[in-house]
Amino acid sequence: MRSPRHRAWVVTALLVVFMMINFADKSVLGLAADPIRKDLGLSSSAFGLASSAFFLLFSICGAAVGLLADRVRPKWLLLAMAALWSVAQAPLAMGGGLAVLITSRVLLGAAEGPAFPIAQQTTLSWFPNHRRNLPGALIVLGITLGVLIAAPVLTWVIHHHGWRSAVTVVALAGTVWALLWIPLGGEGPYAAASDDDSPATADSGEATGTATVKGAGTRMGPAAHRTPYRQILATRTWIGATIAYFGTYWVIAFGLVWLPSYLHDGLGYSSAASARLLMLVWGLSGVVVLGQAGVAGWLLRSGITSRRARGGVGGILLLIGAAACLALPSAPAGAATVALLVIGFGLTGAMGSIAVTTVAELAPAHRRGGALGLMNAVVTTAGLIAPTLIGSLVDTQGAAGYQHAVLITGALLLIGGIAAITLIDPSRDARLLSA
Repeated sequence: MRSPRHRAWVVTALLVVFMMINFADKSVLGLAADPIRKDLGLSSSAFGLASSAFFLLFSICGAAVGLLADRVRPKWLLLAMAALWSVAQAPLAMGGGLAVLITSRVLLGAAEGPAFPIAQQTTLSWFPNHRRNLPGALIVLGITLGVLIAAPVLTWVIHHHGWRSAVTVVALAGTVWALLWIPLGGEGPYAAASDDDSPATADSGEATGTATVKGAGTRMGPAAHRTPYRQILATRTWIGATIAYFGTYWVIAFGLVWLPSYLHDGLGYSSAASARLLMLVWGLSGVVVLGQAGVAGWLLRSGITSRRARGGVGGILLLIGAAACLALPSAPAGAATVALLVIGFGLTGAMGSIAVTTVAELAPAHRRGGALGLMNAVVTTAGLIAPTLIGSLVDTQGAAGYQHAVLITGALLLIGGIAAITLIDPSRDARLLSA
């Protein structure tokens, strides 16, 4: 019988792979942008619209399933998502034009919308609050690893077998993951605990995901004080984390859909050089995500409040990224451009992990899934807006459109950094909620 600690890391590893597949799915269109546009005869605006279609139901489903996760075991929600990913991509892998592309992306987005918050909720259910920074960061790292691995692998598949074959590859990966998750997945002993540092008592004496709180008899925890969602969403911490994370997700959407084209068409790099720069950007993002987890965990164990350990660290990273993006359009070509690009797009990913662990600390256990899902629903509207807006700018302004897109990105990161530093304070707001 595996110990709860061993199983906690097995589940975490599976969910890291889950997020890798999730972002490999998302990155296909960006990596195959030129072949798809040529094959289907699409303008930049039309391609941007097809990319944004992915997020049409993404936010709505993210919120709905997040709320559902407070009532239904996340294990089965995650399994359903992975299965639907593969089903949604099957028609596009077999053929079709723009209509099939848009329909496939809409369905895929609906299935993937809840993925990140539910994966985080499930992972964090295996760890107490002061130990959540590393596993939470590893889930975010799955995003980076998904892109880093997808970039060379899917690019090779696209060049040698066509872009539809790349869609088939990621669909098959989702199927394999689902088969592994059935016997190995589940929720941990902190899924329903009212005290984040005190695990709930499991019915079987083992952390199996069906834990019950002493005296409560249900995984929903004590019902004596059920905090309304509207009170959680009105806290400065939830608002600040959401604003800051929105800027991060804007960068993710930009990076997945348009960064390859920006490097090639806007900055004049070859396809090989663009691929190397993409890997550098996402590689730095992964390093920063893990580094932030280590720093935040050390600060929390040293007695520093989450306001500084999470909000302060995340806000500073966003402000540095904002400065780099705002300086990028006027920088001379060469090393300066590369450095600003990598810093601007590579430092901001850690805010995703920070936002999730912050809201998980703030929200009561029986409202955690909904609080995370609703945050994710707001944040991921950036994925709906960014690809279409950038595509329109490129169509109307040419290469200069990319420069304006980078300036918009810098402004959003600036706002997010200020919000993180000034608004996030989960300890204060958790006390207000429990009063």
